[in-house]
Amino acid sequence: MKTYRTILGTAMIALAFASCSESKTSESSESEVAAETKEAAEAVESRPSPLMVKEGQIAGKAFKVQYGSPAVKGRELWGDLVPYNVVWRTGANEASYVDLSEDMTVEGKKLLAGKYSLFTIPKETGPWTVIFNSEWDLEHGHFQYDEKNDVLRVEVNPVWEESNQEGLVMDISNPGLIIRWEKLKLPISIN
Repeated sequence: MKTYRTILGTAMIALAFASCSESKTSESSESEVAAETKEAAEAVESRPSPLMVKEGQIAGKAFKVQYGSPAVKGRELWGDLVPYNVVWRTGANEASYVDLSEDMTVEGKKLLAGKYSLFTIPKETGPWTVIFNSEWDLEHGHFQYDEKNDVLRVEVNPVWEESNQEGLVMDISNPGLIIRWEKLKLPISIN
C-alpha cells in the first residue's frame, strides 16, 4: 500500500508540474503573440502616412478601398511631389487597392468583381487617367507597377476646389469613389 501511495503521489506531483509547465508555455506563447501584435500595431501607428480602410456600398454592392494617407505638409504637390504624366500610386507606401464584391461599371466600363490596385496619371490640364491593375498587393506601389497587368483605364475630370484637404482621403460616396487631396477632387463614377 505504501508503494502505491508513493507512486500515486509521484504521479500527482508530475501531473501538477506538467500542468504548470504547460501553463507557462501557453502564457509564454500568448505573451509572444501579444508582443508581436503590439509591435505590428505600433508600426502601423508610426507610419507617416496612416493606413486607411473604408468599406461601404455602391449601388447596393459591397465596396472597399485601402490606401496610405499622406499629408500635404506645405509641399507643392501637383507637378512636383506628384509629377504630371507619370503613374502615381494614388496614396503612399504600398499600392492603394479597391475590392469589389460584384461586377460594377467604372465611368461606364465594366470592371469584374475582385481586388485591384488603384493608380492615376495626373495631368496638368484635361482629364486624369485612372487605372485598375490586377496586381493589387504591391508593397512599393508605383515602383512595382506593370502596365501589362492593367485591367481597366478610364478618364476622369478633376475638380479644383477652394478648400484644402490636408490628408489624402478616399470616400465611398456619390458618384462612387471620390479622391480628395489638397485642392483636388477626383470623382470616379462607379455603379
